[in-house]
This record gives sequence, structure tokens and C-alpha cells, in this order.
Amino acid sequence: MPLCVFDIAADGSATIPTDTHLNGPARYRWWHFDISDPHLADWCETNLPAIPAGALVQPETRPRCDTYEDGLILNLRGINLNAGQPAEEMVSIRMWVTDNVVVTARVRRVFAIDEIRQSAEADMAPPTPAAFVTALVTRLTARVQAEVMSISKLTEFFEADLDDGSTPIPSELPLARRRVIRLRRYLDPQRAALNTLAAEPLIPSEDQPSLRELANRTTMAVEELDAQRERLNAVQDDHDLDVARKQARNSFILSVGAGIFLPISFLTGLFGVNIGGMPGLNSPWAFAILCASMALLAVLLLIVIRWKKWI
Repeated sequence: MPLCVFDIAADGSATIPTDTHLNGPARYRWWHFDISDPHLADWCETNLPAIPAGALVQPETRPRCDTYEDGLILNLRGINLNAGQPAEEMVSIRMWVTDNVVVTARVRRVFAIDEIRQSAEADMAPPTPAAFVTALVTRLTARVQAEVMSISKLTEFFEADLDDGSTPIPSELPLARRRVIRLRRYLDPQRAALNTLAAEPLIPSEDQPSLRELANRTTMAVEELDAQRERLNAVQDDHDLDVARKQARNSFILSVGAGIFLPISFLTGLFGVNIGGMPGLNSPWAFAILCASMALLAVLLLIVIRWKKWI
């Protein structure tokens, strides 16, 4: 059944309930589930309205904030801090929030939820459902900002490498570009969800300024990701242009070499035919004269190429 359940009082103290009712005698009751729990769907169907119940057990979600009757359907995303998993593969948290109950469900471990759980065990839980949401969003946003900042520093490193023309394309560059794309995929709708959340009438007026600030920070993170995406594209374009220049230069040098040796190859092919009537067959100086002529021809061709400013 639930990973944890707490009755949380108005002073932040928490107790583990002994009954299985949706609500408890405290300020609110917090239920936390893993959606792989085979009993979760039945529990949601029994205790929650149909639409929030379906939203909690969805295998795939996107950030959203919708009012339904007397509660909020809230889906959020956070940085994936699970060992061995990429940070940009963001973890999701599904929520149903009313004035006296908070239900959360996750697929993978969400460290921000674990921190709130530890606060509840230490009798320092958020005292209201709105404070619970604010505490969760604060933790999620802080980790998002840290991840965006790490990508920004990596981008600056890639840009500094451009000053050294001998530096090859960094192997981490494609990975960084994918990180930006994946993060932005979820942060853009999360920005909209948080802006909606901050204006919800169900959120007390004293909690709305904090949520508006968190929505603003998420907006800044999205804008920073947009800027980093353009900067990483510019770095990739500069490296691609440098590779193209080197390839063009090498091709040009090969073309010049072919232009010099093509006439010489023609002469060697012409004088290499083994038929009668070839001049110089009986002269001991014929081979030396032919070599000198080809060397002279190569020098003349090189002079012409330089005069034409092809090299």
C-alpha cells in the first residue's frame, strides 16, 4: 500500500494514522504511493473522484495544474538524482491536493519528497497543504536551477575551447545538447503549471507570492535553456565550419598536386609506350633529358599556380 502516510498538525508535527480513512483528525493527511503498487488503482477509485484518480495512476505525464471540484490535480517534474540515471530524465510526481488531504504518487524515487518525509518524521512537516506544495516546488526548482547552472558552465567551457583552433569537437557536446532538449521539454509546461498554481483561488494569499517567485525562477531556467540551446548550436556550427574549412583546404591542396602531376603523368605515360619509333631509345641521355623536362614542367606549373594566386 502507501510508501508512507502521515497525519500532519497545524504546528508541523506528524503522526502515523491507525485508520485507513482518506482524511484524519489533524490539519491534513498525506498519502504517498508508488504507482507500481497493484492496489493503488483500486484505492484511488474507492477514495478519490474519478478524474483525479485516473490522473494519479497515469504511466506517462506532463506538468499540469488543473482545478477539479474542491481540489487541485498537479503534476510536476524534478531532476533525476537516482544513481546511474541521467539527471535530464526528469522524475515525475503526481498530486491530488485539497484543503485536508494530499495524495502523491511517483514512478521513480523523488528526493524532494523524501526530504519532506524526513521533515514529517522530525515533526517539522509543512503545516498546510499549500505549504506542502510550496515546499515541494521550492526543492524541485532549486535542483532545476543547479542543473541548468551546470550546463551553463559546460557551455562556457565549450565556447572557450573555440579559441584554440586545434581543439577537436568535444565528445560531450552532443550529450549537452540532448540534456538541454530533454530538460526544456518538461520545464516549459512546468512554467505554465506553476504560473497557474500561483493564481489558484485554492492557494491561500499568503502562499501565492512564494509560488509566483518559484514560477518566475522556472521561467528564468527555461529562458536560460533557450539561450544555452542557441549557444551550443553556435559552438557546434563553429566546429562544423572549422572541419569544413580543413576539408576544403585539404581537397584544394590535393587538387593543386593533381594539377601539377597530371601533365607529368601524361608525359610518363606517353614515353612509357613500348612501340617502335619512340625518340631517344638509342640515346644514353634520353632518360635524364626526360626527367629534367618533367622537373622543369613541374616548376613552371607551380609558378603559374602561384601567379594565379591559387595557393
